[in-house]
Amino acid sequence: MEARFRFTRLVRTQSSEIYLIWEEDNRVGQLDLHYAGETIHATMILEADLSVTSEEELLTQLDEDIVSSYLPSFDRTDFLVTVFRGEEISSYTDSGSLETEDDEE
Repeated sequence: MEARFRFTRLVRTQSSEIYLIWEEDNRVGQLDLHYAGETIHATMILEADLSVTSEEELLTQLDEDIVSSYLPSFDRTDFLVTVFRGEEISSYTDSGSLETEDDEE
């Protein structure tokens, strides 16, 4: 069975990663992972309304596709995930340009 969600990594450091979460061509959220020894912390911001079942499917796929490749469940103390619902309203950069939702229209 083909995976429902797709993850695109934006950043990777020794102890963290940032991913965009996609369902087909639709961005549904962003994920920040932080590796702290045997415990993995995640903050997930969902930009789309997902049912509880879909959210659980996403978390399972996240664990199988990304987290377990770093530290399998039998080797880790815990995998803690905090899920938020939100929307991107703007993006800032040191280059001085600002991108907002209005700019995309």
